[in-house]
Amino acid sequence: MVSIINVPKHIAIIMDGNGRWAANKGLPRRYGHSRGVRSVRRVIDYCLGLGIEYLTLYTFSTENWKRPKKEVDMLMKMLEENIGSNLTELAEEKNIRVRIIGDWKVLPGELPQKIEKVIHETEGFDRLNLTLAINYGARQEIVNAAVRIASDFKSGKIKLEEFNEPFLSNYLYTFDLPDPDLLIRTAGEYRISNYLLWQAAYTELYTTTKLWPDFRKSDLIKAIKNYKKCRRKYGSL
Repeated sequence: MVSIINVPKHIAIIMDGNGRWAANKGLPRRYGHSRGVRSVRRVIDYCLGLGIEYLTLYTFSTENWKRPKKEVDMLMKMLEENIGSNLTELAEEKNIRVRIIGDWKVLPGELPQKIEKVIHETEGFDRLNLTLAINYGARQEIVNAAVRIASDFKSGKIKLEEFNEPFLSNYLYTFDLPDPDLLIRTAGEYRISNYLLWQAAYTELYTTTKLWPDFRKSDLIKAIKNYKKCRRKYGSL
């Protein structure tokens, strides 16, 4: 067991490998995504047990729209099913605050309404801050921030001399979240994949060959132990 002393405050995860997990077993990709949802619930419980305060999961990227329409439709259906009563019930049971980052208001069907509902109904919870990145792309996030800053500058709401790094951070989706301390990527890939590019500037990175549906508590503990060995210098000696 990992000591709760000096565990990362904020863990972000790129949940990769659902499709490969299914392919390895000769199953349709939807089975991999379904098993991936189970891993999400397990990791939430792991983080609660370890005293992690913030967990951010890369759920659906802006690039994922390029996948076959059948798979995208299936993923949207799964999101709608799980973000509705399932996530609300879990949040109420575990005292979890849910945030959604990304351009979620343009999602199809009843997803935007269900997202708005779960955000509103859990905003008073504080045991774990769970953030799902849905229709999220870090480059687009930064572009959106730049457009809003330019608009506020043009209207006279802000002055040029006020502009600095913390100022820009306040225009990002994650304005009310601390930067992640640890970023975990499964399935053996070594890419950030347009995820939290600004926020992860000094985040410790950890990769594992485990496919996301196979990710277990022992894998999370390995990542945290690796993190605890790091000396976070932030560019200093």
